[in-house]
Amino acid sequence: MRRVTRQALPASAQHYLDRRQANADDLHLAHRLDIDKHWKTSRQTRALLKVLETLQTMAGPRQRCMYCLDSHGSDIEHFRPKAPWPQGMYQWPNLLLCCTFCGRLKGSQFPMQGRRVLLLDPTRENPWDHLDFDPQTGNLCARFDLASGDWSAKGAETVRVLQLDRRESLSRGYLKTLQRLSAVVDAALTEPVIQADTLLVCLRAEDDHGLLGWCFTARGATLTPFSDLSQRHPTIWRQCQRVLLL
Repeated sequence: MRRVTRQALPASAQHYLDRRQANADDLHLAHRLDIDKHWKTSRQTRALLKVLETLQTMAGPRQRCMYCLDSHGSDIEHFRPKAPWPQGMYQWPNLLLCCTFCGRLKGSQFPMQGRRVLLLDPTRENPWDHLDFDPQTGNLCARFDLASGDWSAKGAETVRVLQLDRRESLSRGYLKTLQRLSAVVDAALTEPVIQADTLLVCLRAEDDHGLLGWCFTARGATLTPFSDLSQRHPTIWRQCQRVLLL
């Protein structure tokens, strides 16, 4: 996972969402809202195509799923499922880009603890505040929070819902990305002078799975060759951190 910056929609698409949400709200109050039919009708419009295109742009050039970052993001996902929360069906902040497999796993699940949401929204928070990465298996797991002395509940529920620790192909993809990032750092360490900007460009080009957000934390700094970079070139390390961990 990686943090995704939400962009503004084209004005015409935003106006369409606002109108459709108002219509859905009216129908819901009148107990006449067919949620699936309402969404399917809207999904075929040019305005929703613009919504999808904006989400794909937000996801980056490879248009990866915002949950797993391993598969192509093929459709619009409702972070808060539209069946129990029709009032968010056309709310732009509630829409993400999702692959078919993650969409099927998540379904209508939306774990909460009281009023606290226990599912990661990559457009609102840094996933690595709640997730950890196992460089031996390639699995994602909940992060242990030293301050609270417990595992992140949000990380644990996200892993459970999306099965981030049980998908073999997903783990292989994360490990391959780690290998490529390690190779970039290894190559940089052979240079007489390292330019932080050049290194960042090379790293980002190889980061299919958002692992830079883990590699340049204290957890990643224990792993070779990132540990070598942090110890031998602390200034470069800090410059990369400032950019990557915003």
